[in-house]
Parts: sequence; C-alpha cells; structure tokens
Amino acid sequence: MSNELQILFDLFTAFGIGLLIGIERGWKGRAKEEGNRIAGIRTFTLAGILGGISGQLSLVTGSWLLGAIFFSFTIMITVGHYIGTKESSDIGITSQVALLITFILGAWTAYISNIYVFGVAVVVIAILGYKPEIHKAIKNIETEEIYAGIKLLVISVILLPVLPDKGYGPFEALNPYWLWWMVVLITGLSFIGYVSIKHFGDRIGILLTAISGALASSTAVTLSLAHMAKRTQVTPMFMAGILIASAIMLVRIVIEVAVVNPALLQMLWIPIAAMLTPTVLGTLWLWKSQGKPGNEKHEPLTLHNPFQISMALKFGILLGVVILLAEAMKEWFGDQGIYVLSVLSGLMDVDAITLSLSRIAINNLSETTAVRGIILAAITNTLVKGILFAFITNIKVSLKLILIIIASCIAGLAGIMVL
Repeated sequence: MSNELQILFDLFTAFGIGLLIGIERGWKGRAKEEGNRIAGIRTFTLAGILGGISGQLSLVTGSWLLGAIFFSFTIMITVGHYIGTKESSDIGITSQVALLITFILGAWTAYISNIYVFGVAVVVIAILGYKPEIHKAIKNIETEEIYAGIKLLVISVILLPVLPDKGYGPFEALNPYWLWWMVVLITGLSFIGYVSIKHFGDRIGILLTAISGALASSTAVTLSLAHMAKRTQVTPMFMAGILIASAIMLVRIVIEVAVVNPALLQMLWIPIAAMLTPTVLGTLWLWKSQGKPGNEKHEPLTLHNPFQISMALKFGILLGVVILLAEAMKEWFGDQGIYVLSVLSGLMDVDAITLSLSRIAINNLSETTAVRGIILAAITNTLVKGILFAFITNIKVSLKLILIIIASCIAGLAGIMVL
C-alpha cells in the first residue's frame, strides 16, 4: 500500500472509531434535548478525525505537536465540564474521558496497525454500553472476593519479578518463577468460570452453565449436574452438560499448552480434534433429543472462589509434585513411566500434568511423548466424568453418555497412535 493510501486509510479508521463511539454516546443521551448533551455523534466523530490528523502531522513535525494539541483539547473539555457542572448537578465525566480516548485512538492509527486500534475501540464501546450490567455485577461482588483477588494479584506482582527463573531440587525440575506463573494462569482461567457461574448461572441454563463452570472445574460441573439429575430426572440435557464440560476441558488444555510450549500444538491438535468431534456431535444429538427445554429451575453449581491464597498454594504444590514425578518417571522408566503418571494424574486433575509435560518437552522430553501423555490424562479424566455421572444417577439411563464418552476416548487413542 502506498504512503498516500495508508494515510487515507488511517484517517478513515480514525473517522470510523469516532463515529462508532459517538453513536453509542448519542444513543445514551437521545432523551436529552438538543444543546443539553455534552457530546454526540458529530463531536465524537470530529474528535476521532482531529486525533487522526494530529497523529499524521506528528509523524512529520515531531511528537511535540501531538502533545500540544492533546493538551489544548483536554483544557477545552475540562473548561466545558466545569461550566456544565454549574448549570446542572451531573458531575459525571464518562463522556469527557470517552472524548479524550477517542482522540488518542484516532492519533494511534498513525503509529500502529489499525486492527489493534479497532480492538481497543470495541472494548471502549462495550464498557460504555454495558453500564447497567457492570454496575449490577459490582453490587454482587462480595468483600471476601475482592480481598482474595487483591491478595493474589499483589503477591503475583511482587513475587514474579523477584522469583529465580531457574531449576532447583532433584533433576532441577522445580522452577519457582514458572510454577507461580502457572498458578496465576490456572486461577485466572478458573476465575472466569467462577464469575460466570455466580453472576449468570441461574439465567443461562444448563448448557451455558456447563461451559462457564468447566472453566473453573469440569469435575465440579459433572458432580453438580449428576446430583441435579438424580434429584429431578435424568434427561439428555444433563448429559449434554457433561459433554460440554469435557469439551471445555480440552479447550483448556490447548490454552495451557499454547502458553507454555506452543510448539506442541502442531501435534496436539490431531488427538484434540479427534476427541472433540464425537463430543460435539454427541452434544448436538442429546440436545436435539431433549426437545424444548422445560421451565423447571435448576440449582446453581457450587464452586469455590479460585482467587484464594490457600487454593493457589495447593495447586502450586500439586504442580511441583507432578513435574517432579514426571522428571523422575522419565529418568527411571522412560516414556512408559510418563504414560503411567499421566493416567494416574488424569484421575484427579488434567491441568497439572498438562503444564508439567509441556514444560519438560521444551528440553528433556520428546514432543510425541508429551502429547501422548497429555491426551492420556484427558482420556482418563473424561472416563472418570462418565463413571461419576453413571454411578451417581443410573448406569442404564446414562448409557447414551457412556457410549459417546467411549467414542471420544477411542478417537483420542487413535489420534495419539498416528503421531
């Protein structure tokens, strides 16, 4: 793309960002009379264009010009806000801050890819548009959750920079920096599911509850849905929820491997896709056979806040033990030892063995062995879910779920055999 076309494209992007944010702000203030609104579509669009032009000019004259224009723009908005507060009791500054952000995003188009600028603009629009939902969610947050999250974040921010990034102990398997970074990763993923269940679980139904809950603990989802089914009636909907939880577990594995050792994804996708195929098809089959969902209420899943220091430390210890055992089993028994450990680990947890084998495969383990071990753990854990559901409810009525799970496990085994 020529330089002239790139400039036009950047300015058009700045225009579009201002227009989109302006539409949201204009819609929010649509009930106000003309002249009483702080800023609308035209103002935000012009702010985006001003930012875009300022950014382009700063590439020629230097960053001082962009700073001077932004400073002047800020003074103008501040004065306007001050005058406005004298005439009304509204002292909110959301629209003023949004104007400044619009200007900055417009200027940003001259410096980085427009894709990133549009991505930030979408986040800004979402924050502005979902004000009631955000406020409602904040009201539902408990004090203990805030304190637990702050404690973990503070410890992470303080500890991570100072923790030594090298191996200690037998086989030099224990890396303090890596272990704590993995604790932060897993608790972060789990917290997404925890928040989804707590704040949306009662409204989104069994399947979506299973999706969000599996981000926190797929085993917890299985146990909860099994007990619901036992107290009410075993329906295909509950069994579909178990399959959804298993599918999300596989997605978690992909995310964890992508963070620790992305090179494994070239081989991992084959058995993961093989396991996902019958799982997804089985879910659709059970969903269709259920018919229209009833209006009955289901009990919410019971999950514990993962942003607690005790839970984080327990997972860190578990991860350290698993990675130490993995190194030992590799040293003493070769690949067969890794496979045995994977099966045993899959009985309880998949995250720890996935992270451990991904880490070891960077230097001391073949990628094929690592992927096979991860999938064996996933297969074991999937079988455990089916067994738990059938044991708590009834084997006969859970036959469809068991058959789908067996098909998924066989597909996973076939996937690792071709590696």
